[in-house]
Amino acid sequence: MPKFGIEFVPTDAYWKVVYHAIQAEKAGYDYVWITDHFNNRNVYVLLTNIAIYTNRIRFGPGVTNPYMLHPIMTAQSMASLNEMAPGRVVCGLGTGDKTTLDMVGIERAKPLSAVKEAVQIIREITAGKTVKLAGEVFKVAGARMNFKSISRIPIFIGAQGPKMLSLAAEIGDGVLINASNKKDFEDAMKYIKEGVEKAGKKLQDVEVVAATSFSAHEDIAKAQKAAIPVVAFIVAGSPELILQRHGIPIESANKIREAISKGMFKDAFGSVTPEMIEAFSISGTPSMCIEKIAELAKIGVTLFITGSPIGPNVRNSINLISKEIIPHFK
Repeated sequence: MPKFGIEFVPTDAYWKVVYHAIQAEKAGYDYVWITDHFNNRNVYVLLTNIAIYTNRIRFGPGVTNPYMLHPIMTAQSMASLNEMAPGRVVCGLGTGDKTTLDMVGIERAKPLSAVKEAVQIIREITAGKTVKLAGEVFKVAGARMNFKSISRIPIFIGAQGPKMLSLAAEIGDGVLINASNKKDFEDAMKYIKEGVEKAGKKLQDVEVVAATSFSAHEDIAKAQKAAIPVVAFIVAGSPELILQRHGIPIESANKIREAISKGMFKDAFGSVTPEMIEAFSISGTPSMCIEKIAELAKIGVTLFITGSPIGPNVRNSINLISKEIIPHFK
């Protein structure tokens, strides 16, 4: 049966996000993830507060990237948090959001090398080792921290394309996939198995994570309406291959993309079709959500993340998920 995580985008005041993290712990969630973008609240300030105000739930950035912040600084943050909340810290790492990185003139150069080298640096530094690395992206000449993590910190790697999926399974503790539809996971599992075999591991050694756009409400129309803005942005950012997989015309996606780029959000959201909602979200009544989560678990998903928007009202939707959905899988 899958474990459950919840993801928050810290656009709200920090105390609201911390309140929802406390609520998620009481609701039976296993993980809470905080997204890391420069234009929202700082991920580590929030995670520190979550460490203080929760007791059981595991937490971490979901995900940070090695371009905006050097992996050594990420390792320092992770090890410090793990000292505050022993054994509860996890590190989500990916290549970052192209749009926000473009805003500050940072190129996502050599993403496979960047992620591989970052994982090596984080693992070695947090273990108290001296790091010497002459990599393609990072050069580290004998860096060492004055303390080490009190326990090993699992690293979950965000992945979409075949090569990154394989690498994530090979070197990561978890493969974190931003998708909601079973077609995407059926395709991804081929590359995950390839990476696991390359490392000489078993599939059970790696968490397969579905980070979904999720919206639950007893009224299907309200649930899907809440998901529309998130789905619009997902469609706008999806490569042609993914759109084709779900039978979504390129012209329709371009229309949404153009409207968003011009700030015409009403037009963009109005162009979202039921097919797009089905492809890029899990939204509907609790029984509908249960059915789709069960489908993903059958394919091989072991950790299910309910991501933005969660529902029309975050607090009420967490309560609904805790009463109707999570118990079904426990």
